[in-house]
Amino acid sequence: MKKALPYILLIVLVVAALAIKRCTGESGAATEKKTKTAKVNRNRGFDRRVSYIEYTTHAKCRMECREITQAEVEEIMKEGKINYKKSDVNDAPCPSYALEGYTSGDNQHVRIVFGQCDLKTKVITCIDLDKEFECDCK
Repeated sequence: MKKALPYILLIVLVVAALAIKRCTGESGAATEKKTKTAKVNRNRGFDRRVSYIEYTTHAKCRMECREITQAEVEEIMKEGKINYKKSDVNDAPCPSYALEGYTSGDNQHVRIVFGQCDLKTKVITCIDLDKEFECDCK
């Protein structure tokens, strides 16, 4: 019996952990049904849904200066390639992702940096990778 005690204790701990995990998941689902809003899990990588997008003042200024439209930002968000060297997925309070690609309208090579928090994706900045622009953005 003494040899089995550590195994029994381990089994009890595993069952308790699974029960806690299940209870936490069910309460989240109940809250979601009450509020009738879609729960967004941003802990599993970059969420490409543009319905949650917001633009910072800095991003709007950079977009205007570098001639990047909202449609182009959304296009890169949906189809751009994540540059993990320029991203910080452990950034606080929200992970930041640098997406790169060419816009379909004018074939502009851009990097768009997004910050993804729980319920929204913020456009942090927009960069033209081929051309320098004189921007006066604070």
